[in-house]
Amino acid sequence: MEENRQGYGLAEGKILLVWLILFVLLVLLPSMFRVSLGISHIYVKILIKTLEWATLQIEKGVKMQKALALENLISNGIIQREETSMEKEMAGHHREYFHLGDVMYFAKKACEAVAEDEVTQRFSSEELLSWNLLSRTNANFHCVSWQLTVVWIIGILIRYCLLMPFRVCLAFFSILLLVSATTVVGQFPNGRVKCWLSNQVQMTCAALGIRCLSGLVQFHNRENRPRKGGICVANHTSPVDVLILASDGCYSLVGQVHGGLLGLIQKSCMQTTQHVLFERSEMKDRHLVRKKIREHIEDKAKLPILIFPEGTCVNNTSVMMFKKGSFEVGGTIHPVAIKYDPRFGDAFWNSTKYSMMTYTFNVMTSWAIVCNVWYLPPMVKEEEEDAVHFANRVKAVIAARGGMSILPWDGGLKRKKIKESFKEEQQKKYCQIVTENGSVRNGNVY
Repeated sequence: MEENRQGYGLAEGKILLVWLILFVLLVLLPSMFRVSLGISHIYVKILIKTLEWATLQIEKGVKMQKALALENLISNGIIQREETSMEKEMAGHHREYFHLGDVMYFAKKACEAVAEDEVTQRFSSEELLSWNLLSRTNANFHCVSWQLTVVWIIGILIRYCLLMPFRVCLAFFSILLLVSATTVVGQFPNGRVKCWLSNQVQMTCAALGIRCLSGLVQFHNRENRPRKGGICVANHTSPVDVLILASDGCYSLVGQVHGGLLGLIQKSCMQTTQHVLFERSEMKDRHLVRKKIREHIEDKAKLPILIFPEGTCVNNTSVMMFKKGSFEVGGTIHPVAIKYDPRFGDAFWNSTKYSMMTYTFNVMTSWAIVCNVWYLPPMVKEEEEDAVHFANRVKAVIAARGGMSILPWDGGLKRKKIKESFKEEQQKKYCQIVTENGSVRNGNVY
């Protein structure tokens, strides 16, 4: 009996040793040296073939009438919208006085906004052109055929019983490694050795974090990666953005001091790297924020600062208004465009709907996080160019490279009401049009 127990113990020890060796060889060492073994590429190719097969099954199983309804359901817009400016529409009314029909333009725009405004839809998940076999995007597609039902059930078992436990364990290991390694490196005297070790620890832990999500990231134009003393600005979709960029380079982050697990990670990183963190009360003081950022970038030996000028997460279909603060401090701006592939999982974090824990659970039970990152040529503010125009110029470059639309709206509308200044701007536009058409003469309205 005792011999059997010893035999079982030896067998379990051998199995554990095999798993440990596989983990070191397939996960830890590739993350440390930032090399790919091609496993993620093969996994994503299998997913693509499976999703293409599922799409064909849906097309075969759904009748023509239902297919048309489905096409309307998953289209990008609920209504047909004419993308014309106020100036163009009003210019078509060849007249020289105010007409009651002008009210219809504003009424039409109001109805369009109620049905589908261009701001609110940026704070919900991106529309999918086909089902990706996830339960959260299911519209009874799994009932189309028994083959699709079987594949869907197998997918649930793989994601929840195989991938998720491995990802959770890897995530805990990554956090433990980050906390312990930064604590040790933090004891080193300041110098090149400490800086190099700190960079290696953070990049390794970030790479492990990407592997927690079965991430596949393609970096383009790496010769344009941000340099020390610069400011890296990127479009913002989720907290995963930081992991993705940190896996290919080290940055100083600008943000608010947090508590809990996130606060523990922040304190660990602060032991080895200079970050620009603020208390909640200080975040409202824009002058203090700009001062600290300016002091940081003036030291060319410090890491580049990573900033998301939108100030909130957007669903990766558009780029919203860039806050001008980071464009007022001077220095070189390094634009970065991040574009996710929504077929394999939704990277967007809707913080008004999901907590951080719920979002983490959804991401860890997705198929994978696949994205492309483009490092764009550095940009500087031109002479006589103000911060707003410079921010818009950088935003346009990022949106064009990522294939996203440009919106002038503030991301703060996610939680706040529209500013009165936006309403006044539309009123001024209309008054200017009416004035130029001769509707206002000598202070009188005709």
